Amino acid sequence: MKSDRKRGHLLSMIYLDNNASTPLDPEVREAMAASLDLYGNPSSVHSDGRRARRAIEEARDEVALLVGARPEEIFFTSGGTEANALAILGSVARGPGRVVTSAVEHPSVREAVARLCEERGLEAVSVAPDETGLDPGRILEAAVPGTKLVSVMAANNEYGGVFPIAEIARGLTARGVLFHTDAVQAAGKIGVGVREWGVDLLTVSAHKLHGPKGVGALYVRRGLPLQAHTPGGGQEKKLRGGTENTVGIVGFGVAARIARGRPADEGQAIERLRDRLERGILERIPRTDVVGGAGPRLPNTSTVVFEGVSGETLLFRLDLDGVAVSVGSACSSGTLTPSPAILALGFSNEQAKGAVRFSLSRFTSAEEIDRVLDLLPRAVADVRGARDRVPIPISVPG
Repeated sequence: MKSDRKRGHLLSMIYLDNNASTPLDPEVREAMAASLDLYGNPSSVHSDGRRARRAIEEARDEVALLVGARPEEIFFTSGGTEANALAILGSVARGPGRVVTSAVEHPSVREAVARLCEERGLEAVSVAPDETGLDPGRILEAAVPGTKLVSVMAANNEYGGVFPIAEIARGLTARGVLFHTDAVQAAGKIGVGVREWGVDLLTVSAHKLHGPKGVGALYVRRGLPLQAHTPGGGQEKKLRGGTENTVGIVGFGVAARIARGRPADEGQAIERLRDRLERGILERIPRTDVVGGAGPRLPNTSTVVFEGVSGETLLFRLDLDGVAVSVGSACSSGTLTPSPAILALGFSNEQAKGAVRFSLSRFTSAEEIDRVLDLLPRAVADVRGARDRVPIPISVPG
């Protein structure tokens, strides 16, 4: 086990799964520990309740600054999934009409749209990007008259593709179409600005930017009516009932402030490490391909297709070697299902099953990247060799 002072705790892994969740920043951890004494209900009017309310509102200010919003336009939720559901299910009434998304959205968007259309009689249309990115013209072409909502993520969680949100928004505003963007992966990695982008609804989540799990937020443009997704209380202006998670919200606020104050060249440093990793993989391991490498991407994300490899098997092998990564497929009922996002880019089922995601953070070091490059060639060779070996049938005397 090695010690890393930057992260303030002991690590046993080289952690390259930051798009799934990030380690807590030490300053966030300290603020959350201190806020454990804020036990008063934020809705209570006594002094203990007011202290908790003050801490929540200070955090709301920080999250608003992170995305360029007004504090009163920020509504706290349990995370990005709930915020996406609130945006989609809360903004669209019963059909007829159309909802347009990209073909590479997070499941929390895809499933919310599917439920919306099934329950309220709307039509769902998805637009696929390509290796060079997402063509805003294709989104606008799909947003025919009668379109109620367009939801396009700011940055893809699986391969890091960054999409032209501001350009899409300009076209939709002229048509009077609501626009939601899932910026969970973008916030803290690239600039996010609700005014500059011109979006109506925007989702962020704390644990993707070195904050705690279990807390997210939805930006709702001032004046936009939204139906409560979690009724039952007056919290969050009656939009999201339930006693606020004071400790988590405090952590979110600190994480947002830290992310906003990071030096401008930090993303470039992370991108250089990502490029170093990709060059090393392509040079040392044959039959590999970088997903989405021809288009704009997040600086921290690299998804690589290893031909002739089960991504899941390679993940387990790297885990044994002390490296944490993610795969571009999910296991359902014992069967590996390729990622819809990777398939949407034109990769085959077999290729998508061999996709492995490496996602870095500001805590990732050059030494860790070099160590991964030392381990990967042997790991891939072993996995490919095991796959190529065919068991010899044994004849049993009758």
